[in-house]
Amino acid sequence: MTQNTHLLIDTSLCGKVTKLESGYAEVILHTTRQMAADEKGLVHGGFVFGAADYAAMCAVNDPNVVLGAAISKFIAPVKVGDVVVCKASVLSTKGKKQEVSVEAYVGSKKVFEGSFTTFVLEKHVLDM
Repeated sequence: MTQNTHLLIDTSLCGKVTKLESGYAEVILHTTRQMAADEKGLVHGGFVFGAADYAAMCAVNDPNVVLGAAISKFIAPVKVGDVVVCKASVLSTKGKKQEVSVEAYVGSKKVFEGSFTTFVLEKHVLDM
């Protein structure tokens, strides 16, 4: 399947798509020292959220998809050097609205889960 959204994203910050199917995407984020929030190597949660958001957008896979809302839960810390795998699945579609569930793992350990409300617009959000 061809990726149709977020084509210019910086994969060093948001992760790289490794699997893409209809209504499903996986993104892998390799965490780096630049993502550290402190001297102990705790990765700032915004990077994990960004990878999860990117996975959600790719699961929808429309060039005009935007995020409307998100409910997220950080379950365990992520440290520099961890590889985070985000798995996103479209749960429902009602008109322009699609609900996407995302879970993120370091190995077999769940570190994040979220529900993303997305909207597929008729044209690019900046052209509205």
